[in-house]
Amino acid sequence: MISTNDSILVFEYFTASGEKDKCIISEAEAMLFALIEDLSDYNLDVVVNKSYENIISKYENVNPILIETDIISWLNDNACNFNKAIFIAAENNNNLYNITKILEENDIFIYTSSSEACLISSDKSLTYEKISNTVTQPRTFRFKIDSKGYWKRAITNLHEKWQAEDPFTPLKLIIKPLIGVDCEDIVIIENIEDLGYDLEEIFPPESRIIVQEFIEGTDVSVSLICHDGKATPISLNKQFVELKNDKGTYVGGKLPFESEYKDEAFSIAKKACESVEGLNGFVGVDLIISADEKDIYPVYVLEINSRFTTPYVGLRKIANFNLAKTIIEGNIEETDISLDGEVEFKKQGDNLDIRRI
Repeated sequence: MISTNDSILVFEYFTASGEKDKCIISEAEAMLFALIEDLSDYNLDVVVNKSYENIISKYENVNPILIETDIISWLNDNACNFNKAIFIAAENNNNLYNITKILEENDIFIYTSSSEACLISSDKSLTYEKISNTVTQPRTFRFKIDSKGYWKRAITNLHEKWQAEDPFTPLKLIIKPLIGVDCEDIVIIENIEDLGYDLEEIFPPESRIIVQEFIEGTDVSVSLICHDGKATPISLNKQFVELKNDKGTYVGGKLPFESEYKDEAFSIAKKACESVEGLNGFVGVDLIISADEKDIYPVYVLEINSRFTTPYVGLRKIANFNLAKTIIEGNIEETDISLDGEVEFKKQGDNLDIRRI
């Protein structure tokens, strides 16, 4: 249970908490294995749920810690036994923030973003406000789904206001949960007349949402390594997002993605990250490259992910340097960050397929 002084505490939220959904676990395992393999030069204390006892037995540098409770409860009782940590978790239910806060309160050195940075990045409204004077973003408003239905009129009024600014171009809206991942519960409103109370089936009363203008274009992300307030872009990634029944689902990506706006995407992602104090380690910035050639702003920031994101598992296969080791050693500014080849990763049923192309 007690680590050696030079070991690093490592865990991934779902494999540590005993998640059984195969679609979730395929991605979770891929990211955990990638991190462990990249840190093969270090002694690691790896926490997994006892039901996943066999998945890390092959690694010689790993001291497995098997638990039978959720990782947050376990950390509350045991985090004080460790000195350093690097982990993988998402924003669902504020897990990313809560875990980071526990580690900080136990004076553990973390190679990931601070709890304050996680709090800002997890909340799309806070992110919008934090970087609003630095980078271009879609117009965004925050709403609460109230039980009396006032939310519907408020969104309709917002649509009327924005549409009046350009009455000849049909305006689409996109509605997102205030905190969400992988295009979770995203709804696209192509016609304001389609805004119905059935939205409450996705966002029940008291839910907090953001409403943005929908920008037609190419969904991309930039993967960066952040250290000491500086952000270094590593790759531009194409995102595969499926739109069905006016809902979006993130299913994977391809990297690196070539675009005439690559340099601008790198620049805007770097500015966004450096505007949020405390971002550290592997960070992703979601953007959209506008399809409107008349648009004076070709690239828009959608959100910041202050954590390991799925492109990590593909990027490490073509990077001419060790991503995780570079984060641990903090020497990104002296590192050759060139890439060799292309890779695609895509969710296929219950599996995450990763291949060079």
